[in-house]
Amino acid sequence: MKLDRRLSAVASLVRPGAVLADIGTDHAYLPAYLVQAGVCPRAIAADLRKGPLQNADSTIASCGLGDVITTRLSDGLDSFGPNDFDDVVLAGMGGLLITELLMRAPWLRNGAKRIIAQPMRHPWAVRQFFYENGFALVREICVADGSRCYCAMAAEYTGRQTPLTPALPYVGTLRPQQSEETARFLFWQRKQLQTRRDALLAADPDSAEGRELTTILADFDRLTKGDTP
Repeated sequence: MKLDRRLSAVASLVRPGAVLADIGTDHAYLPAYLVQAGVCPRAIAADLRKGPLQNADSTIASCGLGDVITTRLSDGLDSFGPNDFDDVVLAGMGGLLITELLMRAPWLRNGAKRIIAQPMRHPWAVRQFFYENGFALVREICVADGSRCYCAMAAEYTGRQTPLTPALPYVGTLRPQQSEETARFLFWQRKQLQTRRDALLAADPDSAEGRELTTILADFDRLTKGDTP
């Protein structure tokens, strides 16, 4: 089993020896890879719909992993409990949806568990959830795959809220000097913020959201020290 660069980044955040739950698994490529590689002894591949689970079952069967990977029909984490897994992955979905699914599983506030998220949009929403709900971001990875840059993040519960500055949810632990791909991701994030700010202020110079975005952009530059490509 081989993974693309996006899923490889996600896989690298899973702890060796952890029982995995992959939410929104689709073809179950991630759990199959991690079990084959000896990272995870067991895994649960979950999805909201029966069609993706049938794809997952096919992958699992073709890899001969039916004794260590099971599938589960679940709306997010609704069909899971605290003792089902050690690490959980929510990848390939929007950040607002990831946040909603996490809010419905308060039992994830457990220092023994790790949450690994890879939002396709609105990564700031996931970071903000972690910061406001007592989770620490233990690692973030940016990778380029084709024309897109993706960010995968791992969080663990500490019970301590992180004080937020205006741009912290947009930057997290990322800094441009970490890698060329991280610099590209941050540049893309900043460009989105500036484009929206400029459009709002062009339409209404007194726009409250436009002024708020100006504050966010200034803090963004402070956190990243202005290092953009």
